[in-house]
Amino acid sequence: MWATAQESRAFVVDLYRRAWAHADATLDALPLETAGKVPWWPEGRAELTLHHAVVRVISDTHRHAGHADILRELLDGGAGEGENASSLPSSDPAWWESYRERLERAAREAGRQR
Repeated sequence: MWATAQESRAFVVDLYRRAWAHADATLDALPLETAGKVPWWPEGRAELTLHHAVVRVISDTHRHAGHADILRELLDGGAGEGENASSLPSSDPAWWESYRERLERAAREAGRQR
């Protein structure tokens, strides 16, 4: 969900391009009805089709584009798709605070390396 200070821009862009190529190959090789599982989603809701995964990625990309969701999160504290967002890694406020602190540390460290 984030890049570390040790990961260069080139590394992150290359990783994204490799993930993109893998996604393209998957879509070329498998029918949209192919079933799969997202291991970090809650049991009983982790199974999905390739079609669902594609729509989900499009939706997530749309939500994150421009980082407008960050502004919303700062304004109302909400996160994810809604009140019952099951795709979030945790609903525990302490977990999110720890996660935010890790991101802040990584951003500050990356800023010092410039």
